[in-house]
Amino acid sequence: MHEFDPDERSSDEVARFVKTVVTPRPIAWISTRSEDGVDNLAPFSSYNYVSLREPTVLFNTPNGDRSELKDTARNALETGEFVVNVVTESEIERMDHTSASLPPEESEFDLAGVERADCRTVSAPRVADAPVSMECTLHDSLEVHDKLMILGDVQRVHVDEALLSDGKIDSRNLDTVGRLGGPYYTVSDPVEFERQF
Repeated sequence: MHEFDPDERSSDEVARFVKTVVTPRPIAWISTRSEDGVDNLAPFSSYNYVSLREPTVLFNTPNGDRSELKDTARNALETGEFVVNVVTESEIERMDHTSASLPPEESEFDLAGVERADCRTVSAPRVADAPVSMECTLHDSLEVHDKLMILGDVQRVHVDEALLSDGKIDSRNLDTVGRLGGPYYTVSDPVEFERQF
């Protein structure tokens, strides 16, 4: 069994290791609107939920001075709003296109040809073709080493009715995309398994 001390490896080696073994990582396609009214859209594969009774989600981004933050993080902190859009296989290429680095005055929605839809509780738009979107208000942010964790309380959910079975989302109908290590992605393929406990 190979083992190593992360402190004895370069930061790039450690990052590659973590990103390769913590998989598959769900992707949040996050939309925000800047204080100047510019719509931003970017994928984040360091994303999950932290609370269910009062649904709260989080994503993290490289930390730094406010002027150095990615547009998504800066917009979420300054406006207190963001939207998590679920990525499916049909949207993977446009999702990847929105990871391009653009000046703050340009929109990834326009760059990738992604259609917007209005939200009900936040000013940021959602991705019109996303099968699920969650409108979020900022709960808190937390610095953890080189990352900034941003938490949002889910205020409203949009779900494509084609996903529903007896009023609930059927996982077999939702082909979510996940990130693996390196240049690889995966698509959900549910395995039916009867849990014993």
